[in-house]
Amino acid sequence: MRAVQIEKFGGPEELRFVETDTPEPGPGQVRIAVRACGTNPADWAVREGMLGGPLPQGTGFEVAGVVDALGAGAEGVSVGDRVFGNVRFGTRTSGAAEYTVLDHWSFVPGSLSFAQAAAIPMAGETAVRALDEVGVTGGQTVFINGASGAVGQLATQVAVQRGARVIGTSGAAKAARMRELGAEVVAHGDGLEERVRELAPQGVDRVVDIGPGGQLPLLISLAGGDTSHVVTVTDFQNADTYGVRASGRENTVFRYDALQPLADDIAAGRISFPVWRVEPWEKIAEVQETIRSGGSEGKTVLRVSE
Repeated sequence: MRAVQIEKFGGPEELRFVETDTPEPGPGQVRIAVRACGTNPADWAVREGMLGGPLPQGTGFEVAGVVDALGAGAEGVSVGDRVFGNVRFGTRTSGAAEYTVLDHWSFVPGSLSFAQAAAIPMAGETAVRALDEVGVTGGQTVFINGASGAVGQLATQVAVQRGARVIGTSGAAKAARMRELGAEVVAHGDGLEERVRELAPQGVDRVVDIGPGGQLPLLISLAGGDTSHVVTVTDFQNADTYGVRASGRENTVFRYDALQPLADDIAAGRISFPVWRVEPWEKIAEVQETIRSGGSEGKTVLRVSE
């Protein structure tokens, strides 16, 4: 099969299209013919070696496609089913390939395209996991730092669905969009704590940090000094220093079970999660660099096959 591999860690020039063996599904796995592959900041981070691992390795960690083969013991799924899900990190090939294997999968609702489904797995799982790890429920005020990104937009909507009040950071370009999703918007930068306290003078009940690092002391202050009410999915470097849960590291319980109801909500229009661009997978290096440079205005999906 044809696949994209990272042969050595570095820049976009290290992404190579190669001919390699088609993977076989192991026990409890399914193999899919990949139709679309979602893109994320994790793609360039892996490419640059931030997560290490053996070489060569694949790239692209969320996919949608058609089940092509079943591993022993795979239940509740059939060859020909339309499915989507997360792909493992650190394997020789990943989602940017003609075929890949999934350990966990959900079914693509009939009204969603493969591109729409491939955009969901990483952002959706992360959003629900972060909210659940700090116990976001109805009646709370939640501050989402970095609310206007893909994870933040989904976290905002899920929290609002639960009956929470959401205050979230956003740049000017996405502020109107965030208000449509139910957030009260505050700007990034100096004076952030004062702007949040204008809306919530007593502070907030829970904080979800999806923003750039270095803001944990401020976020802890907003949560009344209770570090158990703060979770970060981005600032792993400082989390231990301040006693904040860093979700996504070792021993994290991933919430793959959240993806089916989330996809059903998106298909039904109860949650909005549009795809910004769909590009042929031959543009993978360009797309990764757009994400890395901050030039992405939304979710980009790679079209692997029709």
